[in-house]
Amino acid sequence: MKIGLFIDTFYPMIDGVVTVVDNYARILSNYKNTEVVVFAPDTGKYDDSKLPYKVVRCKSIKLPKLDYSLPMPKIDLRFLKSLDKYNLDIIHIHSPFTIGRLGVEYAKKHNIPLFGTIHSQFYKDFYRATRNKFISKELTKNTMDLFSRCDVCYTVNEGMRDVVINEYGFKNRLLLARNATDWCIVDDIDKSKDRIKKMYDIKNEYIFLFVGRINKLKNIFLILDSLNYIKNKIKFKMLFVGDGQDKKELSLKIKKYGLEDKVILCGKCSDRELLRDYYASSDLFLFPSLYDASSVVQIEAASQKCPGLFIDGSATSSSIKNNHNGFLSSNDYKEYGNKIIEIIKNKEYISVRDNVYKEIYCTWDSEVNKVYKKYLEIFNKKNSV
Repeated sequence: MKIGLFIDTFYPMIDGVVTVVDNYARILSNYKNTEVVVFAPDTGKYDDSKLPYKVVRCKSIKLPKLDYSLPMPKIDLRFLKSLDKYNLDIIHIHSPFTIGRLGVEYAKKHNIPLFGTIHSQFYKDFYRATRNKFISKELTKNTMDLFSRCDVCYTVNEGMRDVVINEYGFKNRLLLARNATDWCIVDDIDKSKDRIKKMYDIKNEYIFLFVGRINKLKNIFLILDSLNYIKNKIKFKMLFVGDGQDKKELSLKIKKYGLEDKVILCGKCSDRELLRDYYASSDLFLFPSLYDASSVVQIEAASQKCPGLFIDGSATSSSIKNNHNGFLSSNDYKEYGNKIIEIIKNKEYISVRDNVYKEIYCTWDSEVNKVYKKYLEIFNKKNSV
């Protein structure tokens, strides 16, 4: 079985959808008689040969003021020839733009099973880009029309399923394919903590963590406002792990608040072992995003028994039960700050750490295997007709 995974951004960019596709490709490549090809844009120098699966790149152009590039597959003849030569059996699109649409066209032309995963809150993306509600609704409708052409469509959690059905008007059946991680819990948590504490000269302080793109979409300035509000009430170090277009603005606000000795911009981390140590050594994962659907980073945090503080009602908090397997706050910096203090003084904190591991943590092996079984089911149906 030859499986094509189609995505409109890829390494060296690192985000949640890239992480999902990479893990799908790695795991599926290990299945007997299965070949995986990722079709993605060429967005900069990256050594694809170190990946255990094939990557076919197309030309792209950098979009001004954004972290992303626009793939141009239909004007790249070399890319189109490569697509034709693979004779794919299954197509799975992970984004609905130029490369994703090409995947849909290929699947319909060759009458092969087409799968799709809705990872993002597209209306928010479109509105941020256009600042026009009518245009954003029309673009969202067009995107849902594309996904409705799939034989099987997934989204990442119950909260996102509600958004897609009730807000976007998606009519087809939606299955769940949760985000996950390839990690196990660290063998020696004290060693992980010592590594991070030595790197940043952390003494007798609580460690708070954010991992992801440094982007206003992630509501990162709420974190800073909250920490400024509680800075004289507890001792802490806040670690921002990641990079992005709003890093300079975040840095300026850190200086404005006089938090230079408490807040550290760690930069992008490509070292997976080091990233795992960040989670394992942290007391609380701060993730107030109203944008994310089901962030991979919250699953990674759960794998190391690091509970998260989310915004109540957000899609990415839909699996969180307050004070049981994580924590919830309103989207207000004072309430978010007060919740941080409440959490670290909570006698039930240890049980929450255990529950986040038991209930939120899941592995890519188990999730990808469910999707693979559905690949086989639909493939066999189409080939028995």
